Amino acid sequence: MTQWDSITDKVHAGERLSYEDGVWLFEQRDVIRIGKLAQVVRRRLHGEKVYFNKNRHINPTNVCAFHCNFCSFARTSDSDPGAYTHKPEDLPAMVRPAVEAGVREFHIVGGLHPELGFEYYEDVLRVLKREFPHIHLKAFTAVEIDFFCQLTGLGHEEVLTRLIDAGLDSMPGGGAEIFHWDVRKKICPEKADMETWLVVHDTAHRLGIKTNSTMLYGHIEKPEHRVHHMVMLRQQQDISGGFQTFIPLAFHPMENNLGRKKDRKFTTGVDDIKTLAISRLILDNIPNIKAYWVMLTPELAQVALSFGANDMDGTIIEEKIYHDAGARTKQEMTTSELMNYIRAAGYIPVERDTVYNELEVFS
Repeated sequence: MTQWDSITDKVHAGERLSYEDGVWLFEQRDVIRIGKLAQVVRRRLHGEKVYFNKNRHINPTNVCAFHCNFCSFARTSDSDPGAYTHKPEDLPAMVRPAVEAGVREFHIVGGLHPELGFEYYEDVLRVLKREFPHIHLKAFTAVEIDFFCQLTGLGHEEVLTRLIDAGLDSMPGGGAEIFHWDVRKKICPEKADMETWLVVHDTAHRLGIKTNSTMLYGHIEKPEHRVHHMVMLRQQQDISGGFQTFIPLAFHPMENNLGRKKDRKFTTGVDDIKTLAISRLILDNIPNIKAYWVMLTPELAQVALSFGANDMDGTIIEEKIYHDAGARTKQEMTTSELMNYIRAAGYIPVERDTVYNELEVFS
């Protein structure tokens, strides 16, 4: 029996693929065959449905105490060109047009400002929840949570509990980057390590908070680092079960130290599609795989729907982090545009809320 036969049999039987299977798949050039296998899993879980939501990004500040080599978003101090910090009380006016347009979720992440204090971040949630109680607040990565612990001397559970009291509803999956320390120490040594990132999400899951998960790829990592990352997420999901979706994020090389060292090379479409498909095959216990159109382009995200992905994210509105790094997509998309991409690919658009309750099926 060949390796292809072995993996194919496992996929059709619903059996778990091994780390070795994942690395072997990354070494193969037949991306169509990998995609067909990923579609077996995708259809088993979701049929022909593709999810999207109405969301708006909010980045309260881009001033950050950390110096990640892949980051084009952060500024080191308030005096740097392009630096900003929004006052919490100013945020409702900024986002009100999006709320009036039907947005249901705020996606809130930003810099780790060294001087604001934890109360600033609590106030961001408190002000938004008071003004818009019906809007779901998906806020603060595990790296931000760990930074808040450093600011306050509190533990992860205490910090998360205070944020929940302020209005936190769920968490995004950022800050994961690549878990393997051989890579992490070169691209983001100041950030919470793999163990800490996983502990924060474990704590959130125990508190009833659903979270997302991500992986930054296409920089200096190798296929074995990508598969190790996926396997670690899978192991955590076996334990705590609170990951809703996995979002592979392609490295964008503009305006950052890592990009300058790599001569500013973007990932290829084949690599993007292969990574999405293999993540669908390895992450058998994380229900959703997101094709993030801001990073992929809407057209490639549309293709990804036939390679294991079942979610296109949402309307976004004012995405800054990827655009600062050279994203060539626009900063928002209408629901009709999203549905057109989904339908043209042969799938059924489904509007969801943040925790994947189906709000409307556009059959």
